[in-house]
Amino acid sequence: MQLIDGKSISLLIKEEIKKEINLLGFKPTLTIIQVGENISSDIYIRNKIKLASDLNCETKLLKFNENITEEQLINEIKKLNNDVHTNGILVQLPIPKHINEQKIIESISPNKDVDCFCWKNIGKLWTCRYSDVVLKSCTPMAVIELIKRSNIQIAGKHVVIIGRSNIVGKPLAALFLLENATVTICHSKTENIKKITQQADIVVAAIGKAKYFNGEYFNNNVVVIDVGINRDPITKKVCGDVDFESVKEKVAAITPVPGGVGPMTVMMVMKNLISLVKIQKGIK
Repeated sequence: MQLIDGKSISLLIKEEIKKEINLLGFKPTLTIIQVGENISSDIYIRNKIKLASDLNCETKLLKFNENITEEQLINEIKKLNNDVHTNGILVQLPIPKHINEQKIIESISPNKDVDCFCWKNIGKLWTCRYSDVVLKSCTPMAVIELIKRSNIQIAGKHVVIIGRSNIVGKPLAALFLLENATVTICHSKTENIKKITQQADIVVAAIGKAKYFNGEYFNNNVVVIDVGINRDPITKKVCGDVDFESVKEKVAAITPVPGGVGPMTVMMVMKNLISLVKIQKGIK
């Protein structure tokens, strides 16, 4: 069994990003917007700010009261769209329910959409050629990077993605297609998921259910990428969608949780920031 170590791979990518940023000759600026108080969001934001600092980037954190209106928040984003000193904009999710999340995402300029969430950028993933891809959704990009840097072939392989969210499942399907894989997406209405996953070369689990998938779902030659971040209801420890202990000795390769996709995702935010800077500055 090959353990796909996201921590080690992310450190290699970190050094690559640092060299790219140094070549730019200035510090790119990432502006993070947080609405309301959320302990998990606080942790994610701290990690992004620390990483940006390590990479010689500037960050600005704009915190707004949870009672801010949708219109007020959109106006704040419009200011950042027009701010030449802001290279990337990231709205930390979740946001309060009285605000339409998609409207907020769409209010971000596509040329500053560091998460690659807006429809224009997602649309490009589905319609462009491989050579034309500039921005990629961060968690899906992390999955692809993990697989490729582990010397695992994607082209021609049957990939099964379990989950159809706009953040992971759908954009990840687009990226796998760009890598010339054959892609199947499974979801809550899919029948006989176990039969489908047993035939796969690569399985990506992204449903948000702790240890839902055991060894019965996989064949001996499959690569398992676990995107889930959950709390084990018994131990209260962080775990994935895959029951790691029951699966690890059966499959060809697997990512752990924590230490797999997670460390890579925040690194992909910074890769997108560099791509945005190059678009804004006309750098090839």
